[in-house]
Amino acid sequence: MRISRKKRPKKLLIPHYAINSKIRTEHVRVIDVDGKNLGVMSTADAIALAKEKEFDLVEINPKSDPPVAQITDFTHLKYQKEKEARKQKQNTRLGEIKGIRLSVRIGKGDIETRRKQSERFLERGDKVKLEIILRGAERFKTPLAYEVIRNFYALLNETFPVKYEQEATRQGNKITAILVKK
Repeated sequence: MRISRKKRPKKLLIPHYAINSKIRTEHVRVIDVDGKNLGVMSTADAIALAKEKEFDLVEINPKSDPPVAQITDFTHLKYQKEKEARKQKQNTRLGEIKGIRLSVRIGKGDIETRRKQSERFLERGDKVKLEIILRGAERFKTPLAYEVIRNFYALLNETFPVKYEQEATRQGNKITAILVKK
């Protein structure tokens, strides 16, 4: 069995628009530069009208019957659509969940390192998942593990405003809690 190593083609930020002579239909519904509906006319007449006004005829909605074309400056339209798409893409970043592993026997220096790490993750907009794995006899000292998580939360909350998205819960030999920025 062979594994394909081909990269996927990059997804376009904006859809492909047919312009002027690349519009393949006989008739189009034309919208003026001002957004006024000029009605249905032949593609050749619409292109001539657009050239007369020194603009382009751009097919906006090819799926309607007849297709909708707008008389506009294509470079300006393309720039506006790309700008909208970039802004939309920028706002879609969801915070990842970053794991911080603590221990029942963790030292002060390690706690401080984990605190700084957590602050950095929360600053970026990520969520922090605190995790304590109970090994051996530690399994019978769960109140101690919950205490470690409460202390870490209090320490982190002194310098950086956080809140629980998920309170500390035990699942088997793990105790986890998820923190987010207030």
